[in-house]
Amino acid sequence: MESFSEMLKLIAATGNTHKVKEIQEILGYEFIVASMPEDLRKVEIVENAPDFSGNAAKKALTVAQLIFKGGCMESELFGVVADDSGLEVDALNGAPGVHSARFALIGAGDSSHRSRNEIDKANNEKLLALLTDVPWEKRTARFRCVLALVTRDAPSGPPHFFEGTCEGRIQFAPSGDGGFGYDPLFVPEGFEQSFAELGHEVKNRISHRARALEKLRNWLQSVAASR
Repeated sequence: MESFSEMLKLIAATGNTHKVKEIQEILGYEFIVASMPEDLRKVEIVENAPDFSGNAAKKALTVAQLIFKGGCMESELFGVVADDSGLEVDALNGAPGVHSARFALIGAGDSSHRSRNEIDKANNEKLLALLTDVPWEKRTARFRCVLALVTRDAPSGPPHFFEGTCEGRIQFAPSGDGGFGYDPLFVPEGFEQSFAELGHEVKNRISHRARALEKLRNWLQSVAASR
């Protein structure tokens, strides 16, 4: 009898090795999560959909069709999973939303010379500036993640979607050295520390991505059990 890992192997449609590792850790080791082949990492996918579902689907479909075009040699490869996620701040009518990763760069022209850390810092500074006069009780926000899974037997879609959210608030100044992006500013509901302070293990248990991946894991387990 085949094991889950032999039956259900996924390729994560991202060039971010940290994200691949995070997906593997949260999804669990009963499945295999692999990085994209090197040649596909150079493929530019313009994430211009108006919502997280659209961007996630675009990434998953593009990579799936490239991988499965002409047949894939890996018989155990089940599908391609992609995510799109970001921060929604209620006082900003849901912004930065789908623009979370490049919030500070909107209208800023060429940013190719800026590192990811520099962009993250600029994003946090812009967010704090926009919330300067907003009191604590109105600084409600959430991280939202949408996963799109495109399977080998339907490489042109439609994708399967799995969504997770983590409610919280934006604090008045960054704190903590862990995490990335808006983690130093976001205090999840039920906690008094930011994601950047809570650490890797806590974040992987309660994050938006963790909750979306839990839904994906349950779905994959039901598929595996039916085979």
